[in-house]
Amino acid sequence: MRSVTKDNITDVFTSYFGDDTDPRVKEVLSGLARHIHDFAREVNLTHDEWRVGIDFLTRAGEITSPERQEFVLLSDVMGLSSLVDMLHSTPEATSSSVLGPFHVSNPPPLAVGGDMKRDYEGETVLVEGIVRDTEGNAIPGAQIDIWQTAPNGMYSSQDPEQDIHSFHGLMTADENGRYAFTTVRPVEYTVPSDGPVGDILNAAGRHPWRPSHLHYIVTAEGFRSLVTEVFPDDDPYLDQDTVFGVRGDLVMTYVPQPAGSFPDGFELSGKVDGPYARVDFDLVLAKA
Repeated sequence: MRSVTKDNITDVFTSYFGDDTDPRVKEVLSGLARHIHDFAREVNLTHDEWRVGIDFLTRAGEITSPERQEFVLLSDVMGLSSLVDMLHSTPEATSSSVLGPFHVSNPPPLAVGGDMKRDYEGETVLVEGIVRDTEGNAIPGAQIDIWQTAPNGMYSSQDPEQDIHSFHGLMTADENGRYAFTTVRPVEYTVPSDGPVGDILNAAGRHPWRPSHLHYIVTAEGFRSLVTEVFPDDDPYLDQDTVFGVRGDLVMTYVPQPAGSFPDGFELSGKVDGPYARVDFDLVLAKA
């Protein structure tokens, strides 16, 4: 009989795999067990601390719902979501960033030049860019799923006062790969901190704030899908995003525009009499 010890338990664990185990399953589970065992040995994990960890996972499961995924939030604030994004980003393409828990499926169509601001107060922002490949060629017909917070810092799925598709739209790039829309400037906000993940943030002395951003999911036939976020360079939380989503190439600038200069071709043209801000940001897709 082989005696299990604190030094050989990882090797014993890996010896239990069957001969027909999928190689990738074996690789991932073996690596997970190795790191968990090394972690427990490194910090000399106590029974009480282990029980706290099990209770944390139990509470995360209990608070999770179709509107709130606490395990995704845990992955986000631990930096795991962003690390997976960075491991699988293509250097020549726009960096991917975290999806977040507030995306709403089946957004309404949004025409090129369409408006998401509607009747909301706040600074008008005109956003425009080209969807292109890594060689600089435009990608006509690319699909851009766009969403953001309302001026109160809440997504539509969080806020019963908003329509579920408020600040959500699905745009098809034109024959030149161009996308364009008007909206209100998003604001920074806090991730949910009233659950077990909030306990981790509090214990670590961390804040729950995210810098303001626009979300995109960009798809086109023959290209890798891109899930990303775009952040303004003047946001106070740009260098301390609690979910580690900021990348250097995802930082843009809100460029102030004078009154009377709003261009034609937008649903809001004729309604913007005062100053506004403009964002130009191209989205680059890698081939599949």
